[in-house]
Amino acid sequence: GAVVTSDGGTPVYKFEDLKAGHEISGPAIVVQSISTIVLEIDCGAVVTSDGDIEITVKQSGPEQVDDDVKSLHDEEHESTTVSEVKEDPVQLSIFSHRFMGIAEQMGRTLARTAISVNMKERLDFSCALFTKDGGLVANAPHIPVHLGAMQSAVRFQVEYWNGEGRGGIKEGEVLVSNHPQLAGGSHLPDITVITPVFYRGEIIFFTASRGHHADIGGIAPGSMPPNSSSLEDEGAMIVAFKLVKDGRFQEEGITEILEAPGKLPGNFGTRNLRDNLSDLRAQVAANNSGIRLLQQLVNEYGLPVVEAYMKFIQHNAEMSVRGMLKDFAAEHGSKAQAVDHMDDGTPIELMISIDTATGDASFDFTGTGPQVLGNHNAPPAVTYSAVIYSLRSLVGQDIPLNQGCLAPIDFVIPKYCLLNPSDDAGVVGGNVLTSQRVVDVVLKAFRACAASQGCMNNLTFGDKKFGYYETIAGGAGAGPTWDGRSGVHTHCTNTRITDPEILERRYPVLLRAFALRGGSGGTGQFRGGDGVVREIEPLRPLVMSILSERRTLSPYGLAGGADGKCGRNLLIKKGGIVVNIGGRCSTSIDVGERLRIETPGGGGYGDHGLKD
Repeated sequence: GAVVTSDGGTPVYKFEDLKAGHEISGPAIVVQSISTIVLEIDCGAVVTSDGDIEITVKQSGPEQVDDDVKSLHDEEHESTTVSEVKEDPVQLSIFSHRFMGIAEQMGRTLARTAISVNMKERLDFSCALFTKDGGLVANAPHIPVHLGAMQSAVRFQVEYWNGEGRGGIKEGEVLVSNHPQLAGGSHLPDITVITPVFYRGEIIFFTASRGHHADIGGIAPGSMPPNSSSLEDEGAMIVAFKLVKDGRFQEEGITEILEAPGKLPGNFGTRNLRDNLSDLRAQVAANNSGIRLLQQLVNEYGLPVVEAYMKFIQHNAEMSVRGMLKDFAAEHGSKAQAVDHMDDGTPIELMISIDTATGDASFDFTGTGPQVLGNHNAPPAVTYSAVIYSLRSLVGQDIPLNQGCLAPIDFVIPKYCLLNPSDDAGVVGGNVLTSQRVVDVVLKAFRACAASQGCMNNLTFGDKKFGYYETIAGGAGAGPTWDGRSGVHTHCTNTRITDPEILERRYPVLLRAFALRGGSGGTGQFRGGDGVVREIEPLRPLVMSILSERRTLSPYGLAGGADGKCGRNLLIKKGGIVVNIGGRCSTSIDVGERLRIETPGGGGYGDHGLKD
């Protein structure tokens, strides 16, 4: 009775007519009010008691896929070695786009199969391809702060599981981790899923996806506590775990890890376990889609050619960065220096020394303040991400962002400073706040543009049953030939904002205002972009938390341009009283009260009197 129409072809179901226990065999279509589910051939679905649709997807096992590669791999491909492959400029461009296309397809798979708002709607994830030793080859244009750090995560897992007595990495296994200091993570909510690509019994590549899970436990809903002072306050920690073993998803083991923080006094396990498990399965599916496309590429060109062009692409990125550094040194000298401060006064100091002959450069962060008791410490992987993003932005060529960008760079990051904290330090804010300021410092040293909003304006809310997370746009800094954009995510963040319809449908809140914050960008020959105003009212008592920067120190202007305006976080109480809650705050908000976030504008560039 639930079938709307079939016309002798594919049956179409209305979701609201389906009851718990209803089973559907593919091919079929299920129509919801806000989405449509296509059930493919040999797939099955069942409606759960919670009203969800659980889909079983038929997949090829690793042995079958590997056999397909062997059977299609012809003798000509077999006889070629990596060293015999000659670099061709046209093929280099083709392979660059093919690799990036594979990462983009992984992202589309993840967006389609994820269930959480954070991944499905906000697209807070990244997908990338890696060499067998963990070097980043290509990524989709997802979240910059993930990408440099993901390489560290892949390399750690390779070294860890190949260590003595750990059994290595086998076919049918998928790895997972999130620890920022020990396992190359960015912060705990960003969980990395890593899948090896096997060929003839040996690992030839890795695919990986890193997604921000809206809640993984910790002392506050949303797992972004503004007042955390240690890593254990911020949620579940995974150093190394096999998420899939012998082809089976280890639901019991990962559930135990995600609920572990609840055993600590005053702490909680994940509040979104169902979303966590579904999104982790989606990440596995995304990686598998990348594997299939990589195998098609190997079938088409042969493994030696594919491996050779992975190296060529990394080398091309390296030479592009070396060329940019030489050009800068020729115009401005071989030394560049910049410093900026966090709102608490902690300096981030950078001295760049460039070898004009080779294009090598030292990025020395000596002078950066010590790690803090709060949570805006940033592990080194986050600094690598910020620098690799900055260098890629400064290169005037269309190259994939990959490990080659960092090959000319030697890092000096003093131990136990803000950018290299101890293993137990709180870091949830380092990934989303400090990373933005590192980018500002790098771009300031290169005299590239004025400061952008320097923050991701991290808003979380929830209760014991759920947690929600979003980042809010602001103003971009102006440059030598352009005005800064208004109301955009800048630099290390590249997510969407949740649509008002989705936000109000899925969560007990009303979006009272969402608009540009006129006049918040700095003036100058080129004007900084304006921030935004976002005002939310809960429909039941909720804990709302804001983790933000640039509430005290303004985004700097450059070359005579004016600073952008600082942001403000305001609680509007029932009687109309407005309370400034500061840059970092977690508080209970009652029905009838509203949280108003005013994000910073970008700095201006150039003397205002020169403006046309």
